Amino acid sequence: MGMADTRFDTRRRKLASELAAKRVDDMLVTHITHVRYLSGFTGSNAALLVSKDRSAAIATDGRYTTQIASEVPDIEATITRQLAKELLAPVVPGHRVGFEADYVSVAQLERMKAACPEGVELVPVSGVIEQIRLTKDNLELTRLAEAAELATQALAEMVEAGGVREGRSERDIAADLEFRMRMLGAERPSFDTIVASGPNSAMPHHSAGDRVLAKGDLVTIDFGMHRLGFNSDMTRTFAIGEPSATLREIYEVTLAAQLAGVKASTPGTALVDVDAACREVITDAGYGDYFVHSTGHGVGLDVHEAPSAAKTGEGVLREDMTLTIEPGIYLPGEGGVRIEDTLFITSGAPRIITSYPKELIVL
Repeated sequence: MGMADTRFDTRRRKLASELAAKRVDDMLVTHITHVRYLSGFTGSNAALLVSKDRSAAIATDGRYTTQIASEVPDIEATITRQLAKELLAPVVPGHRVGFEADYVSVAQLERMKAACPEGVELVPVSGVIEQIRLTKDNLELTRLAEAAELATQALAEMVEAGGVREGRSERDIAADLEFRMRMLGAERPSFDTIVASGPNSAMPHHSAGDRVLAKGDLVTIDFGMHRLGFNSDMTRTFAIGEPSATLREIYEVTLAAQLAGVKASTPGTALVDVDAACREVITDAGYGDYFVHSTGHGVGLDVHEAPSAAKTGEGVLREDMTLTIEPGIYLPGEGGVRIEDTLFITSGAPRIITSYPKELIVL
């Protein structure tokens, strides 16, 4: 067995012991990201059955016969169009089979029920695989760091080439940045690139439209690269010509908040306290009402995953978790600022993997 197999086997073992603890005999994993996490299969359609005795079965359709054999050499694959049906058919009567409550539609659940042998009970399971995904292994951390580094390089090269300038549209900048990420190895962007200029920068999730950059604008660029299954996420805010005193002030306050959030991100710190560290700086400066979202989230196979640094965030940071720190201040009609880094939580100060400068750059 190759190196990869032991890693996936370790993850399935963790899941198996969680299932045993929950009195669940088998779990039908249908969320494709989780199938990938637990098996190494990178195709778009598959399901996996993991049992508390650590055995596993996998199914995919005919498009992936060759791919699944090479990517998942340690589990025999069934090739079928009816994934759940094939995997559930051999389940022993009396078994309780977990399904992914957060990802299964009502229609899918009805089909699973119909496919279950007599005497098999389906039970909703939530958050178990997410818990295992919370801490990253070395390969995951390496992949995440590579994606962040390459995405940072794409931004740096675009800015250096004069790509962020007066007279250019938000859409042009987004396309330029996405092209550069592709050329550096991205399979796709992690999410639709946000380029929000002038008054649009006061909208946290404005996409990238036809507005043309003008003097005095702040421009917020929030983007990520999806590469080898992993994502990156970072935001920087630039000024086009000298910004107003107010806009410069909210930049400085947001930066101070962001640095406070980074500083708070150490093992054992409650996620609500990381959020509070950022929020406090902004509130003390009188802009509390204009920080309208949470402080950050984990990044991995999904660009938004656990943990969550928010007022409602649960749990504490542990070593080898990932976390974004992305406070923002948004003044309707005027402009906004968001500054975001992705961090690795280490035994000491966090490691910032999005290394682009954070002082205000006037272009």
